[in-house]
Amino acid sequence: MHKGTTRRTFLKTSASLLAVAPAIVRGSKLNSKLQLASIGSDGKGYGDTAKMADHARAIHVAFCDVDLARTTRVQKLQPEAPVFQDYREMLDRLGDQIDAVSVSTPDHMHAFIALDAMRRGKHVYCQKPLTHNVWEARQMALQAAKSKVITRLGNQIHSHAYYRTAVRAVQAGKIGKVKRVHSWVNAPGHGRSGLIDRPKVSPSIPKTLDWNLWLGVAPKRPYGGDRIYHPWGWRDFQDFGSGALGDFGCHVLDPVFTALEIDGAPLEIQADHTGMNDEVWPAQSTVHYLFPGTKYTEKEKLRITWYNGGLKPPQAGSHVPVTTALPKSGSLFIGETGTLVLPHVDKPRFYPEKNYPADSIEVADDQNHYHGFVDGCISGRQPSDGFDYGGPLTEAVQLGNIALRFEGETLNWDANSLRITNLKAANKFISRDYRRGWEIKAVT
Repeated sequence: MHKGTTRRTFLKTSASLLAVAPAIVRGSKLNSKLQLASIGSDGKGYGDTAKMADHARAIHVAFCDVDLARTTRVQKLQPEAPVFQDYREMLDRLGDQIDAVSVSTPDHMHAFIALDAMRRGKHVYCQKPLTHNVWEARQMALQAAKSKVITRLGNQIHSHAYYRTAVRAVQAGKIGKVKRVHSWVNAPGHGRSGLIDRPKVSPSIPKTLDWNLWLGVAPKRPYGGDRIYHPWGWRDFQDFGSGALGDFGCHVLDPVFTALEIDGAPLEIQADHTGMNDEVWPAQSTVHYLFPGTKYTEKEKLRITWYNGGLKPPQAGSHVPVTTALPKSGSLFIGETGTLVLPHVDKPRFYPEKNYPADSIEVADDQNHYHGFVDGCISGRQPSDGFDYGGPLTEAVQLGNIALRFEGETLNWDANSLRITNLKAANKFISRDYRRGWEIKAVT
């Protein structure tokens, strides 16, 4: 980056170059189709794979999962495709037979895998949150620009008509300049595993699971047993997941950032919670962000507050009647002339209702997030929600998780230097200590 070039300008300019880049479809036998490989092939990984597989110009040429027992369902989508347990072996052996990968692993392995794939020239669709920490998110955005590959964040509601309609309405000034935003999700920060600490007894590792590969970059620990970490409980634990904010922040905050054109770099972050140790995320959290204002906000600075675990924002100061219940999850945009309530995922609601007859809001079209990625890989045109956007969004989400570790402290953030300027101890959480042999190299 040249001196004087902002992060947002650099990433957006680099991404725009892809619009004139040639499509990368290399397969010698199937070069009429985009040749895909899935990394993490069950659960959400299966959903991502299946929804890309039904694109007429896509074909899966390989599947990969560290637990081979979790590949039986995905193999039915393309029975001829080989199955791998280590994604590195898959990319080494198949080489240019793979054009693009989807990464649907636990959070802690997103960056290691996706950065490797991009360095090999592969297009990448990666699940949210894009990365497990702030530094990794910055590396992902930089590598995507350097490799000139097509990327997309796996927050598929970005392409849904409900979110797109809300974005269009805010930018059209339907509620006036935005004064305040609240976003919340009903999900708790932990509870999937049923634990708040490591299990004391570890049963035998299933023969189908390579526990070393599952751990990857994270510190070594014993296998905890079925559903403690793998395949579901990992989101609770700080070494692997990112709690409710990481799980849902890139969903619920997405239309806020998109509508208001926030670049992801807060000025300040402060958080409160109901209790936290060094293993799991707090069950209930409130995270206060202060962002620079944009052309869509009333003032030069904008406050956005996040809530999870059943907490909801106050309705005071909005145009929503006190008798009207807020949805379980969603966002509240308080504007000068009206208020938008955007549920997760449901039709946007505008208040005062008398000011918004049904025909006053233009409804956006519903787009296929997965097909949009495939189309981008084939055409060479970067769709919205690439890593130039998903990287900064994830940085903001993971900064909130750093603030949770220092409850009540206001953290001052310098995005250009990747430093919290007023609390030295907080900077150790911008990145992490990587297990030997699993280090991530910075993008140069």
